[in-house]
Amino acid sequence: MGAGHSHGHAADETGQPGDYRRKLWIAFSIAATIVVAQAVGSIITGSLALLTDTAHAIADASGLLVALIAATLMLKPANSRRTWGFRRIEVIAALGQATLLLAVGLYAAIEGVRRLFEPPEVPATELLIFGIVGLIANIVAIAILSSSRSANFNMRAAFLEVLNDALGSLGVIVAAIVIATTGFQQADAIAGLFIAALIVPRAFTLMRETTGVLMEFTPRGLDLDEVRRHILALDHVKDVHDLHASTVATGLPTLTAHVVVADECFTDGHAAEMLRDVRECVAEHFEVSIHHSTFQIETEHVADHEPDATRHS
Repeated sequence: MGAGHSHGHAADETGQPGDYRRKLWIAFSIAATIVVAQAVGSIITGSLALLTDTAHAIADASGLLVALIAATLMLKPANSRRTWGFRRIEVIAALGQATLLLAVGLYAAIEGVRRLFEPPEVPATELLIFGIVGLIANIVAIAILSSSRSANFNMRAAFLEVLNDALGSLGVIVAAIVIATTGFQQADAIAGLFIAALIVPRAFTLMRETTGVLMEFTPRGLDLDEVRRHILALDHVKDVHDLHASTVATGLPTLTAHVVVADECFTDGHAAEMLRDVRECVAEHFEVSIHHSTFQIETEHVADHEPDATRHS
Protein backbone atom coordinates (compact mmCIF):
# COMPACT_ATOMS: atom_id res chain seq x y z
CA MET A 1 0.00 0.00 0.00
CA GLY A 2 1.23 3.51 -0.71
CA ALA A 3 0.07 6.69 0.92
CA GLY A 4 0.92 10.10 -0.45
CA HIS A 5 0.31 13.42 1.25
CA SER A 6 0.92 16.78 -0.37
CA HIS A 7 0.68 20.19 1.20
CA GLY A 8 1.52 23.48 -0.49
CA HIS A 9 2.97 25.98 1.98
CA ALA A 10 3.87 28.99 -0.09
CA ALA A 11 2.24 32.17 1.19
CA ASP A 12 0.83 33.13 -2.16
CA GLU A 13 -0.62 29.68 -2.66
CA THR A 14 -2.37 29.27 0.69
CA GLY A 15 -3.89 32.73 0.67
CA GLN A 16 -1.90 34.08 3.62
CA PRO A 17 -3.11 37.62 4.33
CA GLY A 18 -0.85 40.63 4.24
CA ASP A 19 -0.51 42.97 7.19
CA TYR A 20 -3.31 45.54 6.88
CA ARG A 21 -3.68 46.25 10.59
CA ARG A 22 -2.70 49.93 10.37
CA LYS A 23 -5.41 50.71 7.84
CA LEU A 24 -7.95 48.75 9.83
CA TRP A 25 -6.99 50.59 13.02
CA ILE A 26 -7.61 53.95 11.34
CA ALA A 27 -10.92 52.80 9.82
CA PHE A 28 -12.08 51.34 13.15
CA SER A 29 -11.20 54.56 15.01
CA ILE A 30 -13.23 56.56 12.51
CA ALA A 31 -16.16 54.13 12.75
CA ALA A 32 -16.11 54.25 16.57
CA THR A 33 -16.21 58.05 16.43
CA ILE A 34 -19.18 57.89 14.06
CA VAL A 35 -21.02 55.57 16.47
CA VAL A 36 -20.61 58.01 19.36
CA ALA A 37 -21.63 61.03 17.28
CA GLN A 38 -24.67 59.33 15.75
CA ALA A 39 -25.78 57.85 19.07
CA VAL A 40 -25.82 61.34 20.56
CA GLY A 41 -27.59 62.63 17.47
CA SER A 42 -30.30 59.95 17.57
CA ILE A 43 -31.03 60.82 21.22
CA ILE A 44 -31.23 64.54 20.45
CA THR A 45 -33.33 64.23 17.28
CA GLY A 46 -35.36 61.09 17.98
CA SER A 47 -34.79 60.11 14.34
CA LEU A 48 -35.40 56.50 13.33
CA ALA A 49 -33.13 56.91 10.31
CA LEU A 50 -30.32 58.15 12.53
CA LEU A 51 -31.04 55.51 15.19
CA THR A 52 -31.03 52.79 12.55
CA ASP A 53 -27.86 54.16 11.01
CA THR A 54 -26.31 54.25 14.51
CA ALA A 55 -27.13 50.57 14.97
CA HIS A 56 -25.76 49.98 11.48
CA ALA A 57 -22.63 51.92 12.43
CA ILE A 58 -22.24 49.81 15.59
CA ALA A 59 -22.42 46.67 13.48
CA ASP A 60 -19.93 48.16 11.03
CA ALA A 61 -17.54 49.24 13.78
CA SER A 62 -17.84 45.75 15.28
CA GLY A 63 -17.11 44.30 11.87
CA LEU A 64 -13.99 46.45 11.52
CA LEU A 65 -12.90 45.43 15.02
CA VAL A 66 -13.42 41.80 14.09
CA ALA A 67 -11.47 42.37 10.88
CA LEU A 68 -8.66 43.94 12.92
CA ILE A 69 -8.60 41.07 15.42
CA ALA A 70 -8.75 38.53 12.60
CA ALA A 71 -5.96 40.31 10.71
CA THR A 72 -3.84 40.07 13.87
CA LEU A 73 -4.65 36.47 14.77
CA MET A 74 -4.34 35.26 11.19
CA LEU A 75 -0.68 36.31 11.21
CA LYS A 76 0.06 33.96 14.11
CA PRO A 77 1.86 30.81 12.94
CA ALA A 78 0.25 27.40 13.20
CA ASN A 79 1.55 24.94 15.77
CA SER A 80 1.01 21.31 16.81
CA ARG A 81 -2.08 22.24 18.83
CA ARG A 82 -3.56 24.64 16.28
CA THR A 83 -2.59 23.17 12.95
CA TRP A 84 -4.44 25.88 11.01
CA GLY A 85 -3.53 28.64 13.45
CA PHE A 86 -6.44 31.06 13.95
CA ARG A 87 -7.48 31.21 10.31
CA ARG A 88 -11.10 30.23 10.99
CA ILE A 89 -11.67 32.98 13.58
CA GLU A 90 -12.80 35.29 10.79
CA VAL A 91 -15.57 32.86 9.82
CA ILE A 92 -16.94 32.49 13.36
CA ALA A 93 -16.82 36.24 13.92
CA ALA A 94 -18.52 36.95 10.59
CA LEU A 95 -21.39 34.63 11.47
CA GLY A 96 -21.91 36.52 14.74
CA GLN A 97 -21.81 39.80 12.87
CA ALA A 98 -24.35 38.56 10.34
CA THR A 99 -26.72 37.62 13.16
CA LEU A 100 -26.39 41.11 14.65
CA LEU A 101 -26.93 42.76 11.28
CA LEU A 102 -30.05 40.69 10.67
CA ALA A 103 -31.52 41.67 14.04
CA VAL A 104 -30.80 45.36 13.38
CA GLY A 105 -32.28 45.18 9.89
CA LEU A 106 -35.47 43.46 11.02
CA TYR A 107 -35.95 45.97 13.85
CA ALA A 108 -35.47 48.87 11.44
CA ALA A 109 -37.97 47.38 8.98
CA ILE A 110 -40.66 46.83 11.63
CA GLU A 111 -40.14 50.22 13.27
CA GLY A 112 -39.97 51.94 9.89
CA VAL A 113 -43.34 50.57 8.82
CA ARG A 114 -44.87 51.67 12.14
CA ARG A 115 -43.49 55.19 11.79
CA LEU A 116 -44.85 55.51 8.28
CA PHE A 117 -48.30 55.63 9.89
CA GLU A 118 -47.28 57.44 13.09
CA PRO A 119 -44.40 59.74 12.14
CA PRO A 120 -42.83 61.63 15.08
CA GLU A 121 -41.48 65.17 14.80
CA VAL A 122 -37.83 65.07 13.76
CA PRO A 123 -35.64 68.23 13.83
CA ALA A 124 -34.28 68.40 10.30
CA THR A 125 -31.32 70.68 10.99
CA GLU A 126 -29.78 68.50 13.69
CA LEU A 127 -30.48 65.41 11.62
CA LEU A 128 -28.69 66.95 8.65
CA ILE A 129 -25.64 67.91 10.72
CA PHE A 130 -25.15 64.42 12.15
CA GLY A 131 -25.75 62.84 8.73
CA ILE A 132 -23.07 65.03 7.13
CA VAL A 133 -20.59 64.27 9.94
CA GLY A 134 -21.16 60.54 9.43
CA LEU A 135 -20.82 60.77 5.64
CA ILE A 136 -17.56 62.75 5.75
CA ALA A 137 -16.01 60.33 8.24
CA ASN A 138 -17.06 57.34 6.15
CA ILE A 139 -15.63 58.88 2.97
CA VAL A 140 -12.27 59.22 4.75
CA ALA A 141 -12.43 55.56 5.82
CA ILE A 142 -13.37 54.50 2.27
CA ALA A 143 -10.33 56.35 0.91
CA ILE A 144 -8.09 54.56 3.42
CA LEU A 145 -9.37 51.06 2.67
CA SER A 146 -10.08 51.31 -1.06
CA SER A 147 -6.55 50.49 -2.25
CA SER A 148 -6.56 47.20 -0.28
CA ARG A 149 -10.16 46.18 -0.76
CA SER A 150 -9.27 43.33 -3.15
CA ALA A 151 -6.44 41.91 -1.03
CA ASN A 152 -8.53 39.24 0.69
CA PHE A 153 -12.02 38.53 2.00
CA ASN A 154 -11.27 40.19 5.33
CA MET A 155 -10.37 43.49 3.65
CA ARG A 156 -13.26 43.30 1.20
CA ALA A 157 -15.68 42.83 4.09
CA ALA A 158 -14.15 45.77 5.96
CA PHE A 159 -14.47 47.98 2.87
CA LEU A 160 -18.10 46.98 2.38
CA GLU A 161 -18.83 47.77 6.04
CA VAL A 162 -17.66 51.34 5.55
CA LEU A 163 -19.28 51.72 2.13
CA ASN A 164 -22.67 50.58 3.39
CA ASP A 165 -22.42 52.88 6.40
CA ALA A 166 -21.68 55.78 4.04
CA LEU A 167 -24.85 54.94 2.08
CA GLY A 168 -26.76 54.91 5.36
CA SER A 169 -25.44 58.38 6.22
CA LEU A 170 -26.46 59.53 2.77
CA GLY A 171 -29.98 58.27 3.48
CA VAL A 172 -30.06 60.31 6.71
CA ILE A 173 -28.99 63.44 4.81
CA VAL A 174 -31.67 62.96 2.15
CA ALA A 175 -34.32 62.46 4.84
CA ALA A 176 -33.21 65.65 6.62
CA ILE A 177 -33.37 67.68 3.40
CA VAL A 178 -36.82 66.35 2.51
CA ILE A 179 -38.16 67.11 6.00
CA ALA A 180 -36.65 70.61 5.97
CA THR A 181 -37.99 71.52 2.53
CA THR A 182 -41.38 69.77 2.49
CA GLY A 183 -42.22 68.93 6.10
CA PHE A 184 -42.77 65.31 5.03
CA GLN A 185 -41.91 63.58 8.33
CA GLN A 186 -42.33 60.09 6.85
CA ALA A 187 -39.05 60.70 5.00
CA ASP A 188 -37.25 59.68 8.19
CA ALA A 189 -39.04 56.32 8.27
CA ILE A 190 -38.45 55.80 4.56
CA ALA A 191 -34.72 56.45 5.06
CA GLY A 192 -34.75 53.93 7.92
CA LEU A 193 -36.36 51.35 5.62
CA PHE A 194 -33.77 52.13 2.96
CA ILE A 195 -30.95 51.47 5.42
CA ALA A 196 -32.67 48.24 6.51
CA ALA A 197 -32.81 47.19 2.85
CA LEU A 198 -29.02 47.58 2.73
CA ILE A 199 -28.48 45.56 5.89
CA VAL A 200 -30.74 42.50 5.54
CA PRO A 201 -29.46 41.11 2.20
CA ARG A 202 -25.87 41.48 3.36
CA ALA A 203 -26.71 39.70 6.61
CA PHE A 204 -28.23 36.74 4.75
CA THR A 205 -25.25 36.60 2.39
CA LEU A 206 -22.78 36.56 5.29
CA MET A 207 -24.79 33.90 7.11
CA ARG A 208 -24.95 31.69 4.02
CA GLU A 209 -21.25 31.99 3.24
CA THR A 210 -20.01 31.51 6.80
CA THR A 211 -22.40 28.64 7.50
CA GLY A 212 -21.15 26.95 4.34
CA VAL A 213 -17.57 27.16 5.59
CA LEU A 214 -18.42 25.92 9.10
CA MET A 215 -20.44 23.03 7.65
CA GLU A 216 -17.44 22.25 5.41
CA PHE A 217 -19.44 22.45 2.21
CA THR A 218 -17.54 22.25 -1.07
CA PRO A 219 -15.95 25.64 -1.88
CA ARG A 220 -18.04 27.76 -4.21
CA GLY A 221 -16.87 27.43 -7.79
CA LEU A 222 -15.39 23.96 -7.32
CA ASP A 223 -17.21 21.07 -9.02
CA LEU A 224 -16.11 17.82 -7.36
CA ASP A 225 -17.59 15.74 -10.18
CA GLU A 226 -15.31 17.60 -12.57
CA VAL A 227 -12.36 17.10 -10.21
CA ARG A 228 -13.09 13.38 -10.15
CA ARG A 229 -13.25 13.24 -13.97
CA HIS A 230 -9.94 15.06 -14.31
CA ILE A 231 -8.17 12.73 -11.89
CA LEU A 232 -9.67 9.63 -13.51
CA ALA A 233 -8.41 10.87 -16.89
CA LEU A 234 -4.81 10.63 -15.66
CA ASP A 235 -2.77 7.64 -16.80
CA HIS A 236 -2.83 4.60 -14.48
CA VAL A 237 -5.68 5.94 -12.29
CA LYS A 238 -8.32 3.26 -11.73
CA ASP A 239 -10.67 4.94 -9.26
CA VAL A 240 -11.13 7.93 -6.97
CA HIS A 241 -13.06 7.73 -3.69
CA ASP A 242 -13.34 9.53 -0.36
CA LEU A 243 -13.14 12.78 -2.29
CA HIS A 244 -13.78 15.76 0.01
CA ALA A 245 -13.24 19.50 -0.30
CA SER A 246 -13.81 22.26 2.22
CA THR A 247 -12.66 25.75 3.14
CA VAL A 248 -10.63 26.34 6.29
CA ALA A 249 -10.79 30.12 5.92
CA THR A 250 -10.79 32.75 3.21
CA GLY A 251 -8.31 31.84 0.50
CA LEU A 252 -7.58 28.43 2.01
CA PRO A 253 -9.57 25.67 0.26
CA THR A 254 -8.48 22.09 0.96
CA LEU A 255 -9.06 18.76 -0.75
CA THR A 256 -8.49 15.13 0.21
CA ALA A 257 -8.99 11.92 -1.74
CA HIS A 258 -7.99 8.27 -2.10
CA VAL A 259 -6.63 7.61 -5.57
CA VAL A 260 -6.50 4.00 -6.75
CA VAL A 261 -3.72 3.29 -9.25
CA ALA A 262 -2.47 0.25 -11.11
CA ASP A 263 -0.42 -2.23 -9.08
CA GLU A 264 2.67 -1.78 -11.26
CA CYS A 265 2.93 1.88 -10.15
CA PHE A 266 4.29 0.59 -6.84
CA THR A 267 6.83 -1.74 -8.42
CA ASP A 268 8.23 0.61 -11.06
CA GLY A 269 8.36 3.69 -8.80
CA HIS A 270 5.63 5.47 -10.75
CA ALA A 271 3.50 6.14 -7.62
CA ALA A 272 5.50 9.26 -6.75
CA GLU A 273 4.92 10.66 -10.23
CA MET A 274 1.21 9.93 -9.89
CA LEU A 275 1.09 11.96 -6.69
CA ARG A 276 2.75 14.87 -8.47
CA ASP A 277 0.33 14.62 -11.40
CA VAL A 278 -2.73 14.61 -9.13
CA ARG A 279 -1.45 17.61 -7.19
CA GLU A 280 -0.85 19.59 -10.37
CA CYS A 281 -4.27 18.60 -11.67
CA VAL A 282 -6.22 20.06 -8.73
CA ALA A 283 -3.94 23.09 -8.48
CA GLU A 284 -4.16 24.23 -12.11
CA HIS A 285 -7.28 23.03 -13.89
CA PHE A 286 -10.15 24.54 -11.91
CA GLU A 287 -11.67 27.91 -11.07
CA VAL A 288 -10.73 27.29 -7.43
CA SER A 289 -7.06 26.32 -7.28
CA ILE A 290 -6.35 23.80 -4.51
CA HIS A 291 -2.79 24.18 -3.27
CA HIS A 292 -3.36 22.45 0.07
CA SER A 293 -4.28 18.87 -0.71
CA THR A 294 -3.82 15.41 0.78
CA PHE A 295 -3.95 12.27 -1.36
CA GLN A 296 -3.63 8.62 -0.48
CA ILE A 297 -2.27 6.62 -3.39
CA GLU A 298 -3.35 2.98 -3.10
CA THR A 299 -3.81 -0.22 -5.10
CA GLU A 300 -7.14 -1.82 -5.95
CA HIS A 301 -6.40 -4.56 -3.40
CA VAL A 302 -6.08 -1.99 -0.61
CA ALA A 303 -9.20 -0.15 -1.73
CA ASP A 304 -11.22 -3.38 -1.78
CA HIS A 305 -10.31 -4.12 1.84
CA GLU A 306 -11.22 -0.71 3.25
CA PRO A 307 -14.28 -0.60 5.55
CA ASP A 308 -17.52 0.10 3.71
CA ALA A 309 -18.10 3.10 5.95
CA THR A 310 -15.11 4.84 4.42
CA ARG A 311 -16.02 4.05 0.82
CA HIS A 312 -18.15 7.07 0.01
CA SER A 313 -17.97 10.22 -2.07
